[in-house]
Amino acid sequence: MTPGKQAPARIFSNEEIAEILKLVKAADSVELKLVVPMSAHRATIRTLGLDPIEAQPRQVFFFDTPDLALNSAGLVVRARRIQGGKGDTVVKLRPVDPAAIDEELRRSSSFNVEVDVLPGGFVCSASVKGKCTAEEVLEASGGAVPLNTLFSKEQRAFYEEHAPAGIAMDSLLPLGPTFLLKAKFRPRELDRRMVVEMWLYPDGSRNLEISMKCAPTEAFHVAAEVKTYLTGCGIEIGAGQQTKTKAALEFFMADLESNEARAAAS
Repeated sequence: MTPGKQAPARIFSNEEIAEILKLVKAADSVELKLVVPMSAHRATIRTLGLDPIEAQPRQVFFFDTPDLALNSAGLVVRARRIQGGKGDTVVKLRPVDPAAIDEELRRSSSFNVEVDVLPGGFVCSASVKGKCTAEEVLEASGGAVPLNTLFSKEQRAFYEEHAPAGIAMDSLLPLGPTFLLKAKFRPRELDRRMVVEMWLYPDGSRNLEISMKCAPTEAFHVAAEVKTYLTGCGIEIGAGQQTKTKAALEFFMADLESNEARAAAS
């Protein structure tokens, strides 16, 4: 039984393949992603043999302006709470040209250039990562402490360099949280670790993403292996891919607009 029907994925042109090769060569890592249509979630989880009880719960907050000015500029500011009291943060910019990145920043252990490849699409991003506690994420997202205290000096500098003029980090609104379950597994047929994330939204909608990271030098080989494995499981590699970040921002933006409309009408 086929878990879900999607439109066939668009074939990359020769020019796009050349661009992917160029980006991959200059990247630190590659992440292959597939978003599964909602109608196929249960069948996909069953087909892959995932155990939801073994999944790790997480909470994700995004930070942006009411009109998503950061998102429009390709900038993502995010914080996560992880089971066990841990947390992490990221400031990410996409798309980027790896050749244009400052060499000193490129040498930082907190900095990473990654190419995300989805069926019919790809993007190169640069991110500065940080660590924190789950409690610190709650305090900053709830306004108990200034938001910029949650991010490192390196992250704040990266934000200030790429954020639209006049938008201070402390002025950003928390969008979320989004609750998610993250499961890792290693299919015998691949002998490589895959990740499945189920993002759950307050209205009952959800987003299921399958992903795998690999070294740039093995990206095309691994992509072929993954495609063979997933299609063998009856999971279609189709178009209509909506990433979890985009889905989350769109949901909470609509929720924010609805709340503002209700407030204006009262």
